Amino acid sequence: MDRGKKLSNMYGSKNSKMYMDLKDIIRENALPFLPAKSLFRCLGVCRDWKLQISTPFFAHNQSNSFGCISGFFYQTQAGRPSFMSLDPMAYGIPDTSLKFLPEPIDVRSSCNGLLCCQGRTGYKAYYICNPVTKRWEKIPKPEADHGPDPAVVLVFDPSLLNFTADYKLICAFPSDLDGYEFEIYSSGKRSWRISGEICFSDTTLVPKSGIHVNGTVYWQTVDARIIAFHLTSERFQLLSSAPGPLGIRNGKLCTAHVRGQILVVSTLSNMHSNTMQICSNAKTWEEMQPKICLDSSLPASSGTRHGGVAFIGGDIVLLSSGSTFYCYDMKKKVSQNLGEVDFQARPGIVGYVNSLVEL
Repeated sequence: MDRGKKLSNMYGSKNSKMYMDLKDIIRENALPFLPAKSLFRCLGVCRDWKLQISTPFFAHNQSNSFGCISGFFYQTQAGRPSFMSLDPMAYGIPDTSLKFLPEPIDVRSSCNGLLCCQGRTGYKAYYICNPVTKRWEKIPKPEADHGPDPAVVLVFDPSLLNFTADYKLICAFPSDLDGYEFEIYSSGKRSWRISGEICFSDTTLVPKSGIHVNGTVYWQTVDARIIAFHLTSERFQLLSSAPGPLGIRNGKLCTAHVRGQILVVSTLSNMHSNTMQICSNAKTWEEMQPKICLDSSLPASSGTRHGGVAFIGGDIVLLSSGSTFYCYDMKKKVSQNLGEVDFQARPGIVGYVNSLVEL
């Protein structure tokens, strides 16, 4: 009898140890890969999880571990910022209209959890913020006039070795010499600097078309070209553009558009094809194979400039038909109707990652 009780207690002790080990594994190895809203819901699980999630080190680890597109910022018809979540239960922010900022703003750019916003009063200052934590910084006034609808791009790559968000702002602004110049802001130096490079071109940039990929910032132009600005060499390059908005997929610059009921994704394969010899078979863009056939619930090509595609990033494609938006996940091959959105065509859609990154 006693021997049986002893054996039962031993198994109970082992089961308890296994449970504790599993809890520790989840806390240490799974929580950093969750989005910010889900983590806030996990605060009530137990005291250990609350303490873990509340530390600056955990926030730093999560900003380096989680990088999925969580939703999109846009301006309403009334001009207020708002947020469209891909999963309201998992992804979200406490103040979708960003009223914690000191003045009304327009969302200009986003990168890995940080937003670049621009005020509407005074000299229209730039603000960098994390909408989850409501932390923000006001950027010093630029040296140049960036114009009423600036082509500004936020560049932020989280680093395990850097606990503070080290970011840059790159703005291509109209030059007095009939082209574009580039002004660069560094958070480390807290100052702006105008590059000596000038892009002599009679084209016009598309606002909010800019994106940073592997050390190069790209903007689309109204005449279906791309201006590429290399951050290290600070040299520009003119490229031909494939149809659709610019995005990033598998670490490469890409575009996407709908052709009939087919989603066509093209990746930049050769930046120097325009300098190759005439008979060369080198192509600037390569279409992804096999092509994706959209189901009948998703909008077919409407003849718009982007063929119904409003955004592409990672595995996520955002499609629109009038005021109704749809999400298609290229990895899971599933679609989702996000409903009708009170959407202002300008200044456009900005993708967002639900991160705890600290400013």
